[in-house]
Amino acid sequence: MIGYHQLAKAARDAGVELDIHWHPFELNPQMTEGAENLRDHLVSKYGTTLEGSNQARARLTEMGVALGLTFNCADDTRMYNTFRAHQLIDCAAEQGKGHEMKQALFSTFFTRRENVSDVQVLADVAAGIGLNRADALDMLQSQDRANLVRQKEQF
Repeated sequence: MIGYHQLAKAARDAGVELDIHWHPFELNPQMTEGAENLRDHLVSKYGTTLEGSNQARARLTEMGVALGLTFNCADDTRMYNTFRAHQLIDCAAEQGKGHEMKQALFSTFFTRRENVSDVQVLADVAAGIGLNRADALDMLQSQDRANLVRQKEQF
């Protein structure tokens, strides 16, 4: 999220138009359906300390403020499996709204701290950017895009 917004700011400052296409990539594809505490996850994955985690969170929040972003991190912040979210982004991209969906999901997770693996939350996000909520929910529940998105991840 920070990287994209830094790039977008640099492009605006330089008068360059961006044409962004998001590709599915899971940081934690092995994560189960259940969520994990973000801090515990980072300690396990990267060996960070409580102090290091607090410093990283403060730095992230500060960088976000400079870019007009709100990060609402807390000790109970959860990390979710994002595979369903990637399916929704892929579906939205076919309707010309992939970038808009990605940005909406960033806000859903980082600002509102909602569960981006929950199909109801994801269907609401889809509706929020003008997609048909019922169609999004049906696609997410049926997993019709699962194989396609896995193929795109492998690519």
